[in-house]
Amino acid sequence: MRAWVLAARPATLPAGIAAVVVGSALAAADGVFAWDLFLVTLFAAVAIQIGVNFANDLADAEKGADTEARIGPTRAVAAGLLTPDQMKRGIVVVFALAALAGLYLIAMAGWVILAIGLVSIIAALGYTNGPVPYGYYGLGEVFVFVFFGLVATVGTRYVYDRTAPADAWWSAVAMGLLASAILVANNVRDIDTDRDAGKRTLAVILGRTTARWLYTAMIAGAYMAVIGAVAIGVLPAWALLTLASAPLAVTPVRTIFTETGGPPLIGVLKATARLQLAFAALLAVGVLL
Repeated sequence: MRAWVLAARPATLPAGIAAVVVGSALAAADGVFAWDLFLVTLFAAVAIQIGVNFANDLADAEKGADTEARIGPTRAVAAGLLTPDQMKRGIVVVFALAALAGLYLIAMAGWVILAIGLVSIIAALGYTNGPVPYGYYGLGEVFVFVFFGLVATVGTRYVYDRTAPADAWWSAVAMGLLASAILVANNVRDIDTDRDAGKRTLAVILGRTTARWLYTAMIAGAYMAVIGAVAIGVLPAWALLTLASAPLAVTPVRTIFTETGGPPLIGVLKATARLQLAFAALLAVGVLL
């Protein structure tokens, strides 16, 4: 069980949870929230994210990206805690569970959810697997922004009444930028071992210094998205409560610029995930107020 929990990468799961919380709060503000849809959507989002993490664990081990030189958390397959066959079965199980949840959402919200689910699973499997694993070609952040930001937030809002209003899109931009910042933090930590393994993440392509600035810009961009949406009247003024989470960004931004060691940069990843969850909670409260 410990190996499976390790492979699920709990520190990254707020990325999926936050988007569902925000999309559901927007639905509640419009008077269309339903608990069954919230719980099923949350389950599906977390299952898909765990499936992505399982697939990444397997692919990095098979491609030699996770070696003893790596400074991040232990990876289950590379460390021998799980065999490749066990991980493949785990991937099938979690995506099957996501698909079961998706069937309920399809029944409630129609074919659009079917399309979202299929594309999400295909994209998840192609992230570090398949003939062109785009996570190895600097496109990981694009995947995260689209699927853990736009698709997760707007898709969540859509299941409640089959609409995708402007406030969902603006909120989705903020969620996508913060989720992408989590990945940048991870890739800055692994930049040396990824380069040696031929894994060309965006951090490897840009270099450590530029990737650090990209991380900072993504966090700042999330706040700017909310401020912009409030300024044009798409989100209510109470959405500016998200600014109260800004102090949580100070330590990870400072650390990513000053540290190259494993433990501090692992802390940056975890702190960024906590920041996104706090940001999402405050945005949800602001929308409801």
